[in-house]
Amino acid sequence: MTTEEMLRLKGTFMAPYMQLATALIGKTREGGGNMFRHQFDTMATLIDYGYIDSVLLKASIVHDLFEDVPDFNRNLLLQVDFESAAVYELVMQVTRLPEETKPQFLTRILETGSRQAKVLKVADRISNMIALGFVVNTDFIQRYTEETVQFIFPMAEQVDKSMLSELKSLVESRRKYLSAIVPK
Repeated sequence: MTTEEMLRLKGTFMAPYMQLATALIGKTREGGGNMFRHQFDTMATLIDYGYIDSVLLKASIVHDLFEDVPDFNRNLLLQVDFESAAVYELVMQVTRLPEETKPQFLTRILETGSRQAKVLKVADRISNMIALGFVVNTDFIQRYTEETVQFIFPMAEQVDKSMLSELKSLVESRRKYLSAIVPK
């Protein structure tokens, strides 16, 4: 990270967003762990790929809040700081609506999502694909892997070829695992 990038991050206050994300503690994941930690994994993925946009990083910390804590008071997010409205808008772009099927949700992001929404969704999926290494439900792994190829690969192709490369590696790894344990 360059000095200029570090200085841009210096004034970014993440603590209020982290506090909101604590509502995800105890929300379990298929592969173990909890949704609170997943938010930080997603943010770490973004930083690892050089993303330092404060709205994107703040949204990554709370990106699953509305889906996994349905009674969460959304006004709390809108009152955090001067970027709250932009963070809220980005979170809403990557939030699955109750009336949407998973394919409809992912197609919406792919076709109409902002660049930031696509980058966030790709980072989210990288975190999720890594977590699949701890999942034993082969049907879930198969479905999730194919969903990644169908919807997330095209998003990554649009926004970040390096992230696409990691996703391809993760998909290959999960397919090798499945072929080793699932009889043909």
